[in-house]
Amino acid sequence: MTTPLLEIKDLHARVEDKEIIKGLNLTINAGEVHAIMGPNGAGKSSLSYVLSGKDGYKVTSGSVKFKGQDLLTMTTEERARNGLFLSMQYPIEIPGVVVSNFLKQSLNSVLKHRGEKELDTIEFMKLLRQKASQLNISSEMLKRFVNVGFSGGEKKRFETLQMALLKPDFCILDEIDSGLDIDALKTVSEGVNSLRTPDNAFLVITHYQRLLDHITPDVVHIFADGHIIKSGDKTLATELEKSGYADFLKEE
Repeated sequence: MTTPLLEIKDLHARVEDKEIIKGLNLTINAGEVHAIMGPNGAGKSSLSYVLSGKDGYKVTSGSVKFKGQDLLTMTTEERARNGLFLSMQYPIEIPGVVVSNFLKQSLNSVLKHRGEKELDTIEFMKLLRQKASQLNISSEMLKRFVNVGFSGGEKKRFETLQMALLKPDFCILDEIDSGLDIDALKTVSEGVNSLRTPDNAFLVITHYQRLLDHITPDVVHIFADGHIIKSGDKTLATELEKSGYADFLKEE
């Protein structure tokens, strides 16, 4: 039997005194794209923070296996080096850190962990320019400080560029469509789709059907009150777009 890429069993988690994840069960296999949709305050972004190891989010019970290993015992850095990537809804600015330097250090850290050869500056810049060009990222942007003064579209393209370079096994996209116009959404979605392989998987967190018109999910989950209340194929997202959450919440 193939080991799931991500396996969550009866997960409970809290922030301070508030329980935010309440008995979540979710299995994602390599090659799959799962979408999570739900009302504001349901705990969708909190789930992404729990999985990535953000400070302040405490797991109180349950388990999370990533590639067969206990994810919850890993530090945030270990999770990243082992192939888990979070594309944040609101990427932070890092003044004084140039984009190209940030990406070079990140990539070489991952390559070293994998036991692969690190790239020198010439090798890295050749690869970086190639990937940036595919995402319509200018060479000028690569010289700027990380996310400082970036538009919403530039921030999301930069997140996608990081994925293209690091080649993570599991990508969490937390509202990657937030703040994007139609053209930027198409560019980012095409970038994400180009990264899909039989060996990796994606968890797409979104409010809107429009993103799923570009990134087609294998499974759609409706998430409310800290857990999944219904799962289905991509037609579930279309149904949700038409009727809203009220009817599904009544069934809960």
